[in-house]
Amino acid sequence: MPSISEKRRTYREMHQQGCFVLPNPWDVGSARYLQHLGFKALASTSAGFAFAEALPDNEVPLDMMLAHLRELVAVTDLPINADFEGGYADDPDGVAANVTACAATGVAGLSIEDSTGDKDKPLYDLDLAVARMRAARAAIDKAGGDVILTGRSEGFLVGRPDIDETILRLKAYAAAGADCLYAPGLRTRELIDSVIKAVAPKPVNVIMSAPLGLTVADLAALGVRRISIGSALARTAWGAFMRAAKEIAEHGRFDGFAGAAPNPELNKLFADDMKKRP
Repeated sequence: MPSISEKRRTYREMHQQGCFVLPNPWDVGSARYLQHLGFKALASTSAGFAFAEALPDNEVPLDMMLAHLRELVAVTDLPINADFEGGYADDPDGVAANVTACAATGVAGLSIEDSTGDKDKPLYDLDLAVARMRAARAAIDKAGGDVILTGRSEGFLVGRPDIDETILRLKAYAAAGADCLYAPGLRTRELIDSVIKAVAPKPVNVIMSAPLGLTVADLAALGVRRISIGSALARTAWGAFMRAAKEIAEHGRFDGFAGAAPNPELNKLFADDMKKRP
């Protein structure tokens, strides 16, 4: 298995050119399967992991999330990017302390959001948001500086879909030390294109958590460097599970099992995979 430093070096190099997909496993099995398919890096999903723990998104305790990240890092040969929400603190010092703990799990990258969780004031004031990003950058630099820091502006997800404000914030996060920029919720070519051009040459992450009619090739042509999926794979699995379970509970039928993966196929997959693990 590659060392932590090798994973981080590989992940940083992936951000320098081209376009790659960064799928989001929610547990060990999904992580190993995504590696089996040939993906070159993976990212955690705060929502996907929360649902697996019977919690709503943004309610996973810090210690539980850190343990999950350590498990993902240990079980796969691939670089892991941490969906680290808002850094689990409001103040910059708290963000710095928690980013230090996150980096210590061995992740190759992590993201910091600017959403507050307060419906009345959904985004941090820009000065505080920038201070939080600077604190994350300083914590990473103190720990060695090789973890990719992604700055996220959440306006399109929290009821402030202002592209000018989003770009202003992303530029400010880049100046504060973010290596990669990310504005989840951009749903058109025009919005994606405007962000990429505005923050160039910084790499941009675009999330594809719903079918928008855009392919990997389409996004690569726009100049997208990184494509994440968020909780979409976890929610797809939940969707199949919920439909099958409701069919049994409500109608006494088992038709929902028609698309189930064959037991021998899964057994062989993980038996073969187990031999490759350290």
